Amino acid sequence: MIEIDEDKLIRCPVCDAVNIDKGKKNSCRRCGSAIYHHKKFSTEKSWAYLITALIAYIPANLYPMLVTSAFGSREGSTILGGVVLLWEMGSYPVAVIIFIASIMIPISKFLILFYLLISVKYPLGKDKKVNKHKLYYFTEVIGPWSMIDVFVVAILAALIHLSSVEILAGTAATAFAISVFFTLLAAHAFDETLIKENR
Repeated sequence: MIEIDEDKLIRCPVCDAVNIDKGKKNSCRRCGSAIYHHKKFSTEKSWAYLITALIAYIPANLYPMLVTSAFGSREGSTILGGVVLLWEMGSYPVAVIIFIASIMIPISKFLILFYLLISVKYPLGKDKKVNKHKLYYFTEVIGPWSMIDVFVVAILAALIHLSSVEILAGTAATAFAISVFFTLLAAHAFDETLIKENR
């Protein structure tokens, strides 16, 4: 029987199959999913990115995401204000999508990353049943979808070019994009092997 060094084994985040690390191009032998072998970084880098993302998320919710200039008057709308306005106008599917993408997903990512960073540093006996690898993979999959709100603003600003109506991206659009970017960096900088070491 051939013995394989444990350091050369890598786990699939989708189906949990154990694979041999073949370098940069790793794919699961069972489900065929791409497997990324993260470099070993300390948790301080992830903490720095995550705190930066959280700080940027505050003005993203306080300042207007969309500024509408119509007939000489300007009106700004925050993320939550836009969701409420869309709901009142009867655009329920759009309101739900914006609410999930701009509020639920970012908050979920913050909570999951906070939990992972704390649990690898201070492992608790009660959290052994929680599949931390699945949680980590979840943050990587849903990360880019948080940008839906920014894309909607960009599309509206590009399409609507009327003489009396003008749509501009507000301060919150920049802050929200920064928050999403640093959340992605925080997830990428997190060393997944720390989960295995603290099981």
